[in-house]
Amino acid sequence: MIDIFSLTKTALEAILLQQGIRRFRADQIFTYIYGRHVFDWDEMILLPKKDRDVLKAKLPIYFPRLLARQEAADGETVKLLLELHDGETVETVLMKHDYGNSVCLSSQVGCAVNCAFCASAKNGFVRNLSVGEMVVQLLAFRKYVTPDLHSVVIMGTGEPLLNYDNVLAFLRLIHEKDTFYLGYRNMALSTSGIVPAVDRLAAEGLPLTLAISLHGPTNAIRRQIMPLTDTYDVPAVIAAGDRYFAATGRKVTYEYILIKNVNCTPACAEELARLMKGKNILINLIPINDNYDVGLRRPARREIDAFARYLKERGIPVTLRREMGSRIRAACGQLRIRREQEES
Repeated sequence: MIDIFSLTKTALEAILLQQGIRRFRADQIFTYIYGRHVFDWDEMILLPKKDRDVLKAKLPIYFPRLLARQEAADGETVKLLLELHDGETVETVLMKHDYGNSVCLSSQVGCAVNCAFCASAKNGFVRNLSVGEMVVQLLAFRKYVTPDLHSVVIMGTGEPLLNYDNVLAFLRLIHEKDTFYLGYRNMALSTSGIVPAVDRLAAEGLPLTLAISLHGPTNAIRRQIMPLTDTYDVPAVIAAGDRYFAATGRKVTYEYILIKNVNCTPACAEELARLMKGKNILINLIPINDNYDVGLRRPARREIDAFARYLKERGIPVTLRREMGSRIRAACGQLRIRREQEES
């Protein structure tokens, strides 16, 4: 089945011509979908009925069912749980910032990377999301929450670089003027550090913001948090980040989740500062979300502040992530898992 949400306007025009439908109808269809948020052929009344009947048979539209919506009391975070055509579910989060609304998208159902702190992999990897299944996450916010979208981060459930082709096709599609017309500099991609794919991404020539999950300054510590370290160790991951910067000129962000008695010690801060000295990077410190039981604890505020201060005093650019959505279980996988538990 062809998914209309995965099509460029040029691809849709080709399908229309094959069905004996005039090319300009593609403009009308894209206006309905991306401008008016209409996802039913019968409601696209500018199209002749005979054309709509052909398209219903050739290009049936499935728009995900909204299973759950959670909104933080301050209104700054909204999370949606969507049911896909095969009954699988995917969650996505809108975060309201001073500069505009940012949507955190998922790229897979489940995850195979199995980071210790993350709920996404609790029930294993299921499948990759298609281009269209990523597009409809954005359209769902336009339909149910707000049409105003400033930026996209692929930082939800899944490892985007293990779904490379679909993710890149998605980013190129939402960049097009007839869809969301988002600039590449308004797109960010977060990876656990799939080194060959990072190099492939660097060669694409797109000025994307790349965030790499580091979470440990040594292989021994990172391996406790991210089993993927056995395949792509700390030096290899950082070297890939250096090559990405050299190829794109885009500063790489290293995400570092802070876990008590694991990677938030003075010795860890010292080693991290040594690794990053002189690099044009940013360290994004993220106190662990302790709203669900993964057996890991959040450091005390004084430990967090001391870790950040040590890096800053040694000239390492550091940010402490502004926490949004913790009260609505907005971390990756939490809403999906809770619904599965309720239904079991």
